[in-house]
Amino acid sequence: MLEWNTRFAFLVLISSALSATPAFAYVGPGAGLTAIGTMVAVILAILLAVIGFVWYPLKRMMRQKRTERTSTESPRDDSRGSQ
Repeated sequence: MLEWNTRFAFLVLISSALSATPAFAYVGPGAGLTAIGTMVAVILAILLAVIGFVWYPLKRMMRQKRTERTSTESPRDDSRGSQ
């Protein structure tokens, strides 16, 4: 069950969204391309930040497991070369 504050916030959000009127404003081509470019840059920055926070710890963990695996393996027997 939703709390009273959450219900009130939801009601205010819905009522303000339904009572919005069109702005009848002109957005020129320069401002439109700037807005589109800014939105693309923000989305890519957020996406790369998420990838960075996920990928680099995984990469470090994989490298650590690889070094542990190679250090626990027994050294190879190179007796064939020495006579």
